[in-house]
Amino acid sequence: MSDDERGEEKELDLSSPEVVTKYKSAAEIVNKALQMVLSECKPKAKIVDICEKGDSYIREQTGNMYKNVKKKIERGVAFPTCLSVNNTVCHFSPLASDETILEEGDILKIDMGCHIDGFIAVVGHTHVLQEGPVTGRVADVIAAANTAAEVALRLVKPGKKNQDVTKAIQDVAAAYDCKIVEGVLSHQLKQFVIDGNKVVLSVSNPETRVDDAEFEENEVYSIDIVTSTGDGKPKLLDEKQTTIYKRAVDKSYHLKMKASRFIFSEISQNFPIMPFSARALEEKRARLGLVECVNHELLQPYPVLHEKPGDFVAHIKFTVLLMPNGSDRITSHELQELQPTKTVDDPEIKGWLALPVKTKKKGGGKKKKGKRVEKGEGEGEAETTEET
Repeated sequence: MSDDERGEEKELDLSSPEVVTKYKSAAEIVNKALQMVLSECKPKAKIVDICEKGDSYIREQTGNMYKNVKKKIERGVAFPTCLSVNNTVCHFSPLASDETILEEGDILKIDMGCHIDGFIAVVGHTHVLQEGPVTGRVADVIAAANTAAEVALRLVKPGKKNQDVTKAIQDVAAAYDCKIVEGVLSHQLKQFVIDGNKVVLSVSNPETRVDDAEFEENEVYSIDIVTSTGDGKPKLLDEKQTTIYKRAVDKSYHLKMKASRFIFSEISQNFPIMPFSARALEEKRARLGLVECVNHELLQPYPVLHEKPGDFVAHIKFTVLLMPNGSDRITSHELQELQPTKTVDDPEIKGWLALPVKTKKKGGGKKKKGKRVEKGEGEGEAETTEET
């Protein structure tokens, strides 16, 4: 492929109907994968088995698409299935030897991604492993994440700036007496790029700075909201829990250990761009080889982070297309019935929630059928669709 052709490919965006179709196809698969994963979440189920089923489903469904095309189209898992429980914040996707199981009453955060031809759809969802409505502070923390996601959906639109969203989601969390978790970034998505340069910070502080950016039409974003009843400053407790990595394509180093060279060669061949799980590698050799790769920045780790024991954590992530007729949230799942202890009375937050998601234009287009969670405080407005 010539540099000119490669340059043209990089410019593909939502102005191309084919690109929109690929994003929506990836979203349809990841939404169904999330539904399937939820159906597997039962007391005593092993977390690693559930994560593997999520990834297998995405590989199988994407493998059935674009089979008979002349040019090979890459497709599959864009982010490995993670199942983080209770005060674990993110990225828990254990190795095959891990025996961790789910228990009744666990707060589950599911995070996964799918891509077709490099066009990525990601989704994150929180579910409590129990019958009946979710109440108390657990309901508060989920409602905070849900309402913050709904506000973000209305503020991530052309003309608005990234810092507008950062401030707004913190205000929403505070209304529920919760915190937005630090260090979580919402990224622009591009073809084969899961962490684009335009970024929305979860919390602005002196240590973490990003460039000011304005949202533009035909862009795509992964909006990532994590809320906590704790202090929102999660810690890495054990580096051995890290199993998800992404190749740093701009870095090079001559690895010294044979195991490292073998593993890095395997990664470069099978996972050249997207994040992957170390489950896909031979476990003993991987443990040895990954350390040297990470130490020399050939791989970017996605660490497993924790709030303090007893803190409740919720996670909602969605993919949004900034279409000419408004924002199109293409990934989501309905929440269980929530009965939070707090209500949103702040007029500014109510004003944000009242903003339209779609803009009325001539010819308007059909309204997309979707499993979109209704806006608001999560006070029972979304029915659960899965039985667990």
